[in-house]
Amino acid sequence: MGRILGLDVGSKTIGVSISDETGTIAFPGKTILRHEGKKRDMASIRQLISDNSIKEIVIGYPIMMDGTVGIQAEYVNAFIHLLRNSVRIPIRLQDERLTTTQADRILFADGQGRAERKQHVDSIAASLILQSYLDRKRSDETNQLEEQH
Repeated sequence: MGRILGLDVGSKTIGVSISDETGTIAFPGKTILRHEGKKRDMASIRQLISDNSIKEIVIGYPIMMDGTVGIQAEYVNAFIHLLRNSVRIPIRLQDERLTTTQADRILFADGQGRAERKQHVDSIAASLILQSYLDRKRSDETNQLEEQH
Protein backbone atom coordinates (compact mmCIF):
# COMPACT_ATOMS: atom_id res chain seq x y z
CA MET A 1 0.00 0.00 0.00
CA GLY A 2 2.60 2.60 1.05
CA ARG A 3 2.71 5.40 3.56
CA ILE A 4 0.40 8.41 3.48
CA LEU A 5 1.44 11.91 4.52
CA GLY A 6 -1.03 14.03 6.48
CA LEU A 7 -0.71 17.83 6.58
CA ASP A 8 -2.39 20.49 8.71
CA VAL A 9 -1.58 23.71 6.85
CA GLY A 10 -1.40 26.94 8.81
CA SER A 11 0.10 30.34 8.10
CA LYS A 12 3.02 29.86 10.52
CA THR A 13 3.41 26.07 10.63
CA ILE A 14 2.51 22.87 8.79
CA GLY A 15 1.62 19.98 11.08
CA VAL A 16 2.89 16.66 9.74
CA SER A 17 1.80 13.06 10.28
CA ILE A 18 2.72 9.84 8.50
CA SER A 19 0.83 6.57 8.34
CA ASP A 20 2.27 3.12 8.80
CA GLU A 21 2.92 1.00 5.67
CA THR A 22 -0.53 -0.59 5.83
CA GLY A 23 -2.38 2.73 5.98
CA THR A 24 -3.95 1.83 9.32
CA ILE A 25 -2.42 4.17 11.91
CA ALA A 26 -1.35 7.82 11.72
CA PHE A 27 1.70 8.94 13.70
CA PRO A 28 2.52 12.60 14.47
CA GLY A 29 5.67 13.90 12.82
CA LYS A 30 7.73 17.07 13.06
CA THR A 31 6.09 20.43 12.49
CA ILE A 32 7.40 22.45 9.54
CA LEU A 33 8.04 26.10 10.45
CA ARG A 34 6.95 28.33 7.59
CA HIS A 35 9.23 31.32 8.14
CA GLU A 36 11.58 30.35 5.30
CA GLY A 37 9.11 30.75 2.43
CA LYS A 38 7.02 28.68 0.04
CA LYS A 39 9.94 27.16 -1.86
CA ARG A 40 11.40 25.86 1.40
CA ASP A 41 7.98 24.49 2.43
CA MET A 42 7.75 22.54 -0.83
CA ALA A 43 11.33 21.29 -0.47
CA SER A 44 10.58 20.08 3.07
CA ILE A 45 7.51 18.20 1.87
CA ARG A 46 9.37 16.65 -1.09
CA GLN A 47 12.06 15.49 1.36
CA LEU A 48 9.41 13.88 3.60
CA ILE A 49 7.96 12.12 0.56
CA SER A 50 11.36 10.81 -0.48
CA ASP A 51 12.53 9.80 3.01
CA ASN A 52 9.31 7.95 3.87
CA SER A 53 8.24 6.46 0.51
CA ILE A 54 5.00 8.47 0.59
CA LYS A 55 2.40 7.40 -1.99
CA GLU A 56 -0.37 9.90 -1.20
CA ILE A 57 -0.94 13.19 0.66
CA VAL A 58 -3.97 14.10 2.78
CA ILE A 59 -4.48 17.77 3.60
CA GLY A 60 -6.84 19.03 6.27
CA TYR A 61 -9.50 21.19 4.61
CA PRO A 62 -10.87 23.92 6.87
CA ILE A 63 -14.62 23.84 6.28
CA MET A 64 -16.56 26.18 8.56
CA MET A 65 -18.97 24.74 11.11
CA ASP A 66 -21.96 25.56 8.89
CA GLY A 67 -20.36 23.64 6.00
CA THR A 68 -19.31 26.66 3.97
CA VAL A 69 -15.83 27.44 2.68
CA GLY A 70 -14.18 30.50 4.24
CA ILE A 71 -11.01 32.53 3.97
CA GLN A 72 -8.79 29.84 5.54
CA ALA A 73 -9.97 27.32 2.93
CA GLU A 74 -8.96 29.75 0.18
CA TYR A 75 -5.51 29.93 1.79
CA VAL A 76 -5.28 26.12 1.82
CA ASN A 77 -6.46 26.03 -1.82
CA ALA A 78 -3.51 28.26 -2.78
CA PHE A 79 -1.16 25.94 -0.87
CA ILE A 80 -2.62 22.89 -2.65
CA HIS A 81 -2.06 24.59 -6.01
CA LEU A 82 1.63 25.10 -5.14
CA LEU A 83 1.90 21.53 -3.89
CA ARG A 84 0.32 20.05 -7.04
CA ASN A 85 3.00 21.84 -9.06
CA SER A 86 5.71 20.52 -6.76
CA VAL A 87 4.86 16.81 -6.30
CA ARG A 88 3.49 14.08 -8.55
CA ILE A 89 1.49 11.95 -6.11
CA PRO A 90 -2.25 12.08 -5.35
CA ILE A 91 -3.45 14.82 -3.00
CA ARG A 92 -6.69 14.28 -1.08
CA LEU A 93 -8.69 16.59 1.17
CA GLN A 94 -10.11 15.70 4.57
CA ASP A 95 -12.50 17.81 6.64
CA GLU A 96 -10.50 19.18 9.56
CA ARG A 97 -13.23 20.80 11.63
CA LEU A 98 -12.30 20.92 15.33
CA THR A 99 -9.09 18.88 14.94
CA THR A 100 -6.89 21.61 16.45
CA THR A 101 -9.27 21.92 19.41
CA GLN A 102 -9.32 18.15 19.81
CA ALA A 103 -5.51 17.99 19.59
CA ASP A 104 -5.17 20.70 22.25
CA ARG A 105 -7.52 18.77 24.56
CA ILE A 106 -5.54 15.57 24.06
CA LEU A 107 -2.29 17.33 24.96
CA PHE A 108 -3.91 19.09 27.93
CA ALA A 109 -5.27 15.78 29.22
CA ASP A 110 -1.75 14.37 28.87
CA GLY A 111 -0.57 17.05 31.31
CA GLN A 112 1.35 19.17 28.83
CA GLY A 113 1.65 22.86 29.62
CA ARG A 114 0.67 25.66 27.27
CA ALA A 115 4.15 25.99 25.68
CA GLU A 116 4.45 22.23 25.11
CA ARG A 117 0.94 22.07 23.63
CA LYS A 118 1.76 24.90 21.24
CA GLN A 119 4.83 22.98 20.01
CA HIS A 120 2.93 19.75 19.31
CA VAL A 121 -0.67 20.74 18.55
CA ASP A 122 -0.18 21.00 14.76
CA SER A 123 1.36 17.54 14.36
CA ILE A 124 -1.32 16.01 16.61
CA ALA A 125 -4.00 17.78 14.55
CA ALA A 126 -2.35 16.42 11.37
CA SER A 127 -2.45 12.90 12.81
CA LEU A 128 -6.16 13.32 13.67
CA ILE A 129 -6.84 14.49 10.11
CA LEU A 130 -4.91 11.59 8.62
CA GLN A 131 -6.47 9.05 10.99
CA SER A 132 -9.96 10.26 10.02
CA TYR A 133 -9.06 9.80 6.37
CA LEU A 134 -7.62 6.31 6.96
CA ASP A 135 -10.71 5.25 8.94
CA ARG A 136 -13.08 6.63 6.29
CA LYS A 137 -11.12 4.92 3.51
CA ARG A 138 -11.18 1.59 5.35
CA SER A 139 -14.92 1.96 6.02
CA ASP A 140 -15.59 2.72 2.34
CA GLU A 141 -13.60 -0.37 1.30
CA THR A 142 -15.52 -2.53 3.79
CA ASN A 143 -18.84 -1.21 2.51
CA GLN A 144 -17.83 -1.94 -1.08
CA LEU A 145 -16.94 -5.53 -0.16
CA GLU A 146 -20.27 -6.00 1.62
CA GLU A 147 -22.16 -4.66 -1.42
CA GLN A 148 -20.39 -7.16 -3.68
CA HIS A 149 -21.55 -10.13 -1.60
